[in-house]
Amino acid sequence: MTVIDLTLQPERRKRAIQRARERNIVIPTYAQMKDPAKIPAKIKQELAGIGLWDLHPRNLFRINWHNAPQASGGAFGGVNFIELPPALTGVPARIIALVGQWFPTGAHKVGAAFSCLVPRLVTGQFDPTTQKAVWPSTGNYCRGGAYDSALLACESIAILPEGMSRERFEWLAKVAGETIKTPGSESNVKEIFDKCNELRHSGQDLMIFDQFQEFGNYLWHYEVTGHAMEEVLQQTMRPGDQFRGITSATGSAGTIASGDYMKQIFPSSKIVASEALQCPTLLENGFGSHRIEGIGDKHVPWIHNAKNTDLVAAIDDNAVVNVARLFNEPAGQKYLAAQGVPAALITQLSLLGFSGISNVLTAIKMAKYYEMGEHDIVLTVLTDSMDLYQSRIQEMRVEMGAYTSQNAAADFSRWILGQTTDNLLELRYTDRRRVHNLKYYTWVEQQGKTYEEIQAMWYAPDYWTNVQKQAAEIDALIIEFNAEVGAFML
Repeated sequence: MTVIDLTLQPERRKRAIQRARERNIVIPTYAQMKDPAKIPAKIKQELAGIGLWDLHPRNLFRINWHNAPQASGGAFGGVNFIELPPALTGVPARIIALVGQWFPTGAHKVGAAFSCLVPRLVTGQFDPTTQKAVWPSTGNYCRGGAYDSALLACESIAILPEGMSRERFEWLAKVAGETIKTPGSESNVKEIFDKCNELRHSGQDLMIFDQFQEFGNYLWHYEVTGHAMEEVLQQTMRPGDQFRGITSATGSAGTIASGDYMKQIFPSSKIVASEALQCPTLLENGFGSHRIEGIGDKHVPWIHNAKNTDLVAAIDDNAVVNVARLFNEPAGQKYLAAQGVPAALITQLSLLGFSGISNVLTAIKMAKYYEMGEHDIVLTVLTDSMDLYQSRIQEMRVEMGAYTSQNAAADFSRWILGQTTDNLLELRYTDRRRVHNLKYYTWVEQQGKTYEEIQAMWYAPDYWTNVQKQAAEIDALIIEFNAEVGAFML
């Protein structure tokens, strides 16, 4: 019932193949995104002369966690990650974060967009020669979708709230065919859905790739991010260490799917869903607005496996914006150095964008709640970096004034060392079912899903594993598609 539709549409598929042939496009497989060692040598040679953000079709092969951390010509290495020491976090647990900056577009969301688009492309369900690709988002996903669309020379429409950071809109103006600003900010997801419904009835030939309900989003993170996390553990675990779980903002419920993969390998590990205290949707069925750009809320995404979620934590958005200043203002960095934070790490703190900071604070909460020690490991993800929020730093300087050592001391003490286990809930079976049932209003009553499927999502034992098994089937379709394109790698 829930599997990604892989029905072939031969005539449309022929046109998609012709477009790929004209654009010299080769599509990577999930297997290659998990392990770049499987990428053909000729493609790696081409990438040596291509910038990470260049609108070049070979950059499809850079949709993985293994890109060299450089702006141009980089090869592939290990997974990009940083470990945050107790001097910074205030807890003895090992908190390790995967770094999303070194993807094309500077955020891992380009992978989720790829995974929503490609199954429809290689089956012929999406025709890039006639259709517009619509990318509803709270920020980074529509950037990834516009990027992928540009590589295919197909028209794209990016949808995101008008209150998102200036950097997102400036970049989209250069890449997306059209950008639609919806009312509100991060919390106003329904307005995005309403715009999608309006477009559906506009008479235009388009396809909407809705990350909140597209299982390609779930599958990419389960398959690619999950394996990247496993690789990080293989590299970093010492004798006696124990993997305790992951923390992830709920957002579109893509990234958190990596926890499903990790829990299958480490059954005792936990999945902690994070959200904004100013809009505690999972924690309190709440509402409101907040400033943690990139996480979305006021609904439960259709693709969120609530039955596998162990805890919910809410992070004050004041913590996020103030820690962003602490990490990026000269006075803040100087103060952290005085507290014993290594200089090499301080230079890397700009790798944490707003949602990344929130994920790390959630990991600190988790470590305190479970009283973790030095042999306990928590993994989290840095979706993007402060490159996408520099305008916010400037706005805060205007609003709050210059950042001083006194500000740094207060922010470090209050928002990092002072993190507590309040606004955190360990979910019982009934709590998880309550979270799952919140999907009904959005998806069944408003978005056309069925009561039968929402029930199957909770009660059918193979609902989620059926999606997880599809990577190999999609890879076979990609390989066949590339062969018909005449890709040189085959």
